[in-house]
Amino acid sequence: MFYALRSVALSITLFLCACTSPSIYRDPAFNPPVYWGSHVVEKGDTLYSIAWRYGRDYKELARINRISAPYMIKPGQRISLVVPDGYQTASTQPSRKTKKTTVKTKKTSSVKPKKTTPPKTAQAPVYKNTQKKKAPVTSKTDRIVTGWGWPHHGPIIDTFSIAGDINKGVDIAGKIGDPVLAAASGEVVYAGNGLLGYGKLVILSHGDEYISAYAHNSKILVKEGDFINRGQKIAEIGETGTNRPMLHFEIRKNGNPVDPLKYLPKR
Repeated sequence: MFYALRSVALSITLFLCACTSPSIYRDPAFNPPVYWGSHVVEKGDTLYSIAWRYGRDYKELARINRISAPYMIKPGQRISLVVPDGYQTASTQPSRKTKKTTVKTKKTSSVKPKKTTPPKTAQAPVYKNTQKKKAPVTSKTDRIVTGWGWPHHGPIIDTFSIAGDINKGVDIAGKIGDPVLAAASGEVVYAGNGLLGYGKLVILSHGDEYISAYAHNSKILVKEGDFINRGQKIAEIGETGTNRPMLHFEIRKNGNPVDPLKYLPKR
């Protein structure tokens, strides 16, 4: 990702995992990264934010941990990230590494992230799936032309990439205080600043498959549990977690990051 979430995304995530849950392992079979182990719930966590942090589908974690809707969790609760043998969902199917096909605009500045001491990590255990499933078939034109709108109309300064320097969404330039709009109608499932590198973050759930996220806000105008309409103002652009005013916007399908430009209307 451009700025704070780019080349240091993996080291930051590992550092965060080491601080909160010591038994977290990255699975090298997945790109973008997916993590296994267990997470101890802290104040401010939601099942959605935990799934977001570790590259997982919240529905998958709910089933593994027998958590029913509305997916309430409490501090101190241990959330297993381990998928039992024979059980596999979309977020735990290895992604193929693909070449970049997007064109990036010229970067105007860069971030010097704070130095962190990499934690000592054990070798990731191998989790075998006894049930084979075919990878989902996707069409050549994967654009969804209805239901989504631009969260901000500033210029795009960085685009989606899962090769090389990973960017799980798009970065859109703006001025501090500019409106951040809901890209689709949905429920606020996270509103806070507990995910390192995202600053003040809002996550919306759009039914069973899709989740969208809006990062680096200066002000959050909604709270968890609110139902939001497409185009409704949910936050204001800021520079929390980065070094310039911008909006980092992501869409995830079944826990997997997807290219927002395939879902947003063409400009």
